[in-house]
Amino acid sequence: MSRFPYGALLRLPGVGRLFAVSFVARIPHAMTGVVLTLHVVTALDRGYAQAGLVAGAMTVGMAIGAPWRGRLVDRLGLRRAIAPSIVVESAVWVVAPHLSYEALVVAAVVAGLFLVPVFSVTRQSLSVMVPLAQQRSAFALDSVAVEVTFMLAPVIGVVLATQLSTSVALTVVGSTTVLAGVLLFWANPPTRSATPAGTAAVVDGGRARVLGPDLVVVLLAALAASFVLVGTDVSLVAALNDEGRAADVGWMIALWAGGSVVGGLVHGARHRSPSPLALVAILALATVPAAFAPVPVWLALAVVLAGLPCAPALSSINATLVRLVPEHRRGEVMGWSGTMSTVGNALGAPLCGWVIDHGTPGHGFLTAAAVGGAVAVGGLVVLRVASARRGGAVDGAAPHHDAAPGTADGTTHAPASAAADEPTVVTPREPLATEGVVVKDPRASEPFAAATGV
Repeated sequence: MSRFPYGALLRLPGVGRLFAVSFVARIPHAMTGVVLTLHVVTALDRGYAQAGLVAGAMTVGMAIGAPWRGRLVDRLGLRRAIAPSIVVESAVWVVAPHLSYEALVVAAVVAGLFLVPVFSVTRQSLSVMVPLAQQRSAFALDSVAVEVTFMLAPVIGVVLATQLSTSVALTVVGSTTVLAGVLLFWANPPTRSATPAGTAAVVDGGRARVLGPDLVVVLLAALAASFVLVGTDVSLVAALNDEGRAADVGWMIALWAGGSVVGGLVHGARHRSPSPLALVAILALATVPAAFAPVPVWLALAVVLAGLPCAPALSSINATLVRLVPEHRRGEVMGWSGTMSTVGNALGAPLCGWVIDHGTPGHGFLTAAAVGGAVAVGGLVVLRVASARRGGAVDGAAPHHDAAPGTADGTTHAPASAAADEPTVVTPREPLATEGVVVKDPRASEPFAAATGV
């Protein structure tokens, strides 16, 4: 692969458009939290705890809805799966600025349940559209794009809420959420490549293997990574607040995200990378210096260091999932990955906050690093034990083959059971020029060891 692979990646048919559509479609999701918080605190005159309850209600809806919506994408195709989201999200966000606090909590749950699955669909589509040799670069660039989105979108949300009104900001969130769904509906990116009808029974019979130890530990890696990231976020804000430098939070978080962007670009240009579990362990270790760094200069350097493994860890998790899971279940498993990330956030924020309340912000950084690192190392141990029980094989799972048996180049042919409204892709060495994106990332037909380096 080229040392500068991103130009070649973006020249693949449909990939550049997928990145552009997904970037625009992710903006409302990245704006929602801060806009809801400001609306509850200012327009509804409630406290931050009650604002957190609204955000938490939406998170609960997302955690429940992600696997369900991913399964619908797998079964029905993208357009039929997201059409209800477009309708429901439109209704929710049109009325949201005019709701009482109690009604807004309920609306937040509904919004989370029917959230347009931009993140998972994008990654699922990348696993179909991008040849295996370029998928590390594709998922790394996707993680970088997410970082940029979360650097820009909250700022836009704050400007709208403070310079105009929170009602206007919520209306913009709703409008752009619907726009995201319409864009995906229009693009209709492929969520699976074409497979021969004769392989369907073999794939369907692999349900038990999908839930093997390899998949479980990678899902736990997603939880651990989210725990580390949210713990770092909470601890960083606390450290700056304790030093009377709350105004520095914005640019510190931007430095943290900037480190992740650099790390992601470097990771995507490499030919090989460590296991996702090892990268999560590195992410945890890289957080430790922030616990001992004085504010602000040394802390700024520490958060850049802590950011470097972020995008590599997240992109590696996604890339490994797509290799472990057959295409017809990728949407569902990517949804479970999103749920595990949500659980990591839900556990990490209160636990690290409690530790900070009873200690110092440095203890919060250390808690995030210790818990996340312990889960990652524990996952590596589980894989070693599982492989030993299989007779010393290094790979963690029997590979799922999405290509037709007996085709050396991986060429596939259209299945009889493909969803009627979902484009298919014929993939000899490269995907055909069609539309396309989809969710988090179950992938091709390699052993787990080849995907992760375990």
